[in-house]
Amino acid sequence: MFIFENLEVYKKSMILSEKVLNTTKNVKNRSINDQLSRAVLSIPLNIAEGQGRMHPREKKQFYNTAKGSLYECLPLVQICKTLNYLDAKEYEEIYELMNGIGRMLSGLIKSVKEN
Repeated sequence: MFIFENLEVYKKSMILSEKVLNTTKNVKNRSINDQLSRAVLSIPLNIAEGQGRMHPREKKQFYNTAKGSLYECLPLVQICKTLNYLDAKEYEEIYELMNGIGRMLSGLIKSVKEN
């Protein structure tokens, strides 16, 4: 097992990716679909890559990129709700998951000690 697989934030980001990618199957707008798919996949990918880095500054960079990708997802998910690609329940579930991931990423970023 890779060390990042034990991180709760990684596990939650994988759940988020699955939920969002299942949702994008219904998105007719190709631009939204592509952008949302790339952004949501970027979250666990950058967490994993950050864990593989030895230098603290590099780790932080990847974790910050994961957080930026999470923030990029929010307006796209809101647009999906507005365009009725997501119902209110799906939106709430995704929103709460994103909110928790954001808090966890903030904690992960703060935990990296730079020398």
